[in-house]
Amino acid sequence: MTDLYEYGRALFLVTEERGASDAALKDLKTVLAALSSEPEYPSLLDTPALSKDKRVGLIDEAFSGIDESVKSLLMILCEKRAVYAFKQVFDAFSKEYDRSRGIIRVEAITAVPLSEEQKATLTHRLKAKLGGTIVLSGTVDPSILGGIKLRYSGKQLDGSVKTRLDSFAEALRTTVI
Repeated sequence: MTDLYEYGRALFLVTEERGASDAALKDLKTVLAALSSEPEYPSLLDTPALSKDKRVGLIDEAFSGIDESVKSLLMILCEKRAVYAFKQVFDAFSKEYDRSRGIIRVEAITAVPLSEEQKATLTHRLKAKLGGTIVLSGTVDPSILGGIKLRYSGKQLDGSVKTRLDSFAEALRTTVI
């Protein structure tokens, strides 16, 4: 379904216009958590074995306290039998939300966990270089041996020891003596 990004973007625009984007994001996280914790639930909401009214009723009952725009979108996905793709809609909404608020999500991949001091220093340097509000998350991957990989906004900066060693090994292999 190619419209999923547009669904998330449209939901953001509608909730932003009402000044309800923060609440909608919270509700989207609640729905995503509920759908993720019960993997059969999206299948149930997408099945043609239940009538549309029954499926929409299940949504209305399960998510009675959420923002009406979020619930309406969930019902549209249900009607199109696309509840399974809710995460993609959530991601699109989140991307628009972050962009509008100058939030840059950065994943730091290191061989060992970063200390709080290292996280603070890295966040400060990234803020100076990229601007905006930096939201840093850390992932540990011992295979990189040392150094750091940074992923943000579809980019990757690789300063890992493994990549440097691989580059050095390749240079040695291609060197003619």
